[in-house]
Amino acid sequence: MRLELQRERKPQEEGASPVNLVNKEKDINILFETLRNKISDIVRSSFQPSFNKELLEYAAHIIKEEKEKQVEPGAMPGWRESWRDAVQDGVRDTLKNLTLDTHKQNDCSFEVHLELLGKAVVDDLERVETELLSLYPKNFNVLETYVTCYHEAVEEHLKKLLENMTELKDYKVLLDFTIQRFPSLFRAHSDQEDKAAPIIQEDLLNKIKSSYCQCQKDDFKSELENIIRCEKDVWKLKKTPDKTENGFLTSNIHTNICQLITSYVGNLKEIDEDLGKLFILVCLEELNPFLARFEEVFSQSTCFLLTSDLLDICLWIQYHITYINSFNSLKEHVQCYKESCSAQVETLNKQVDQLNQRLSQTLIKHFQTDVKPLMDEMMTKKWLKTDEDFNEVVSRIYNISGLCKTMRAPAAQVFANDIHYYVAREYISKLMKKKYKCKKSKNEEAAIKIREQWNELKKLFQEMGSSLDWLYPLGEYLSDIIKMENYKNIKELLTPLVNDYPDISKKHLLAVLYFRGSVFGGLNFRNESVLNPFTVLKRDVGDPHLGRVFFSDIE
Repeated sequence: MRLELQRERKPQEEGASPVNLVNKEKDINILFETLRNKISDIVRSSFQPSFNKELLEYAAHIIKEEKEKQVEPGAMPGWRESWRDAVQDGVRDTLKNLTLDTHKQNDCSFEVHLELLGKAVVDDLERVETELLSLYPKNFNVLETYVTCYHEAVEEHLKKLLENMTELKDYKVLLDFTIQRFPSLFRAHSDQEDKAAPIIQEDLLNKIKSSYCQCQKDDFKSELENIIRCEKDVWKLKKTPDKTENGFLTSNIHTNICQLITSYVGNLKEIDEDLGKLFILVCLEELNPFLARFEEVFSQSTCFLLTSDLLDICLWIQYHITYINSFNSLKEHVQCYKESCSAQVETLNKQVDQLNQRLSQTLIKHFQTDVKPLMDEMMTKKWLKTDEDFNEVVSRIYNISGLCKTMRAPAAQVFANDIHYYVAREYISKLMKKKYKCKKSKNEEAAIKIREQWNELKKLFQEMGSSLDWLYPLGEYLSDIIKMENYKNIKELLTPLVNDYPDISKKHLLAVLYFRGSVFGGLNFRNESVLNPFTVLKRDVGDPHLGRVFFSDIE
């Protein structure tokens, strides 16, 4: 019919009806379309275990012939394209019927599902090489076509799996399959001499990586929230914190967090080292909001301990020290990531330092609130008669000193210094309030008491570990001025005082002289004999704010 149609189309052919030519052309197209569909069915059926090899071989011969005749008038194009489409459809049907159904079975895990998928691809490509390849003409590029079709079909299948995935373990299996297993499915069947296997599309691979990281990030956040919940149970049940072999209070927070990061990153590095490094950055960034969340919950959940008895208050203090130690340990651990994530480590270090400073300041403010009423009684008539209030202050310092020994360096050093500075400032500031003035020989008695109490405080803070040794001479300097019998000789005591504490002012010195009781304050001849040399000394030491600051903090 096609030859007859070609003859009738020749210009020299007479008597040929245009209508008949059109009808014959339609009939031929219908016949060829039917033949093409039948051949496609034969190609698709070749994926079945039992198929008719003769039919496939004959179909391949027809495709070859029709491909060669495409240049002739009236020939139908697209035979090889139709064959490739049939191969692609057969591949899709094979994967759909085999793997999608098995994944839906309750007893088949996602990992097994991907194993079945990989096995199906490998088995089918081996079958193509051993059974189908010889049935096609050599120029068909059969193996390359099947590899390409399976490559595309597997990618489509992975995309569908990714859309419905929710569990972290499944993301890990999928990522491992994509990076490690996927190329090996095609390596043995590559037509290239170097056997370079096709790799998955970059967009799809990046989407899988991104989805995996997001799921792992969500899991990390969930685990961090679980850590907070576990700590809430500790506070609620009033459990005593654990101690290290060195006697430092500790918790499992930093250990649990570090183990989580190590586990996550380790799993990722087994699959993709760069992805593992990337997730370190994600974890470090996620710890910043965790610290803020922990601080909020901790503050809200432990405040009830302050309204109870002394043991609960001690436990409240211990909890603060525990987390100062734990977060310092966390800070030390993440230093191993500094080379690859320097900005994130630096940010986390700042966040930890700021959190620990707030926890420490909370303890200091509690101590201040506790001792302030007692400190207010210093340098009064009552203070001169009894040591009751001072002994209570000593007791508070002794207790906080014992707890300070359970705090790790460097936080313990800073804490001890802050407590020391506060007590010294409050003690000396009472001299400046002009609440008491020594009469008759009381100045010598007061000087002796100041020296004794200052020395007792000195011993306490030395034991506590304070490094503010520059505060120690102050009590002796002031005591010497207060007990000095000859008023004119006071000027000889001013040099070490001004040199060591250059921010002391006339107002402060006048307050000391007032407490001494020999003058009534203000500017008069006797005061000038002390203030004039004081002014000269102040001028010689220069800017008082360039040295240590102490008296500037006393109003």
